[in-house]
Amino acid sequence: MTAASQPLRVVFMGTPVFAATVLRHVAAWPGCEVVAAYCQPDRPAGRGHKLQPPAVKVLAQELGIPVFQPVNFRDEADRAALSDLRPDALVVAAYGLILPQSVLDIPSIGPFNVHGSLLPQYRGAAPIQRAIMDGNKLTGITIMRMERGLDTGPMLAQRAVGIGIDDTAATLHDELADLGGRLMVEVLQQIAEGNPPTPIPQDDARATHAAKLTKADGHVGWEESAAALHARIRGVTPWPGAQTVFLLPGRDPLPVLLQPGRAGAAFPMKDRPAPGTVLGLHEGGLVMACADGEYILSTLKPAGGKPMSAEAFWNGYCRAISHDQPGRAVSPANV
Repeated sequence: MTAASQPLRVVFMGTPVFAATVLRHVAAWPGCEVVAAYCQPDRPAGRGHKLQPPAVKVLAQELGIPVFQPVNFRDEADRAALSDLRPDALVVAAYGLILPQSVLDIPSIGPFNVHGSLLPQYRGAAPIQRAIMDGNKLTGITIMRMERGLDTGPMLAQRAVGIGIDDTAATLHDELADLGGRLMVEVLQQIAEGNPPTPIPQDDARATHAAKLTKADGHVGWEESAAALHARIRGVTPWPGAQTVFLLPGRDPLPVLLQPGRAGAAFPMKDRPAPGTVLGLHEGGLVMACADGEYILSTLKPAGGKPMSAEAFWNGYCRAISHDQPGRAVSPANV
């Protein structure tokens, strides 16, 4: 960017914490002026169902950036208001609205999206969670030029990161949001310097879809391998959370929220206990049977209660377990 150049006029579009992290990076770059931030309308949240502002709105107001919250862009007045801002670029991250072509055509340079996967893998709403749930060891960030299709636009930059064995959707989310913000700034800087990255078309034949999570994605039924269970529990933490229901002697069915544990010993092919069987307490962990071996839990949260250690859970709920009265856990869908 030369001394005579004007800062890029950027309109930012995003809603949750992931987007706010990207906005913070973009707004801090001196080569642009964020002239507006668009996010979804305030939504009721919490026990009191009070209206809560999105994370992007909170940050934008803190930074003195004007905020717009249209329900959609079907109204001509909303499209006109965006056009009046004369944006050079739209920067979009986890906005939660599908933008019509009439909006994508407004910026003079282009609309750009920060996506939490190595496209064309995991197009869609939940790329971070699905990558973990599928047991992947690698994911990343893609900056793409937007078009009407769902995450189908040509790619301008990619950066890969490893998925650790104990990474959850929460920890990976934070890492990718930070990386996404930094990579978006790199692309904007290249554009401002007159050396824009060469767009690379996506290979649709390699595309996979990352569907939005539902509560059912968090149901733990124990018929999976220890590795698959560990991946599922990590991928749904913190939302919707890994949920199972304990069926214990002398007690009503007990819904429990699980924190990620660890794989234990593998079972021999013969005499495997039924998946979901409570096998006991070992070295401070609650040992559960799954499809191919043990899965060991360290922290559990009974419905209506607080998180507790496996030892406290055993002492409080499982002491009546015996050979004649075994305990087990099942998916909430099977209760």
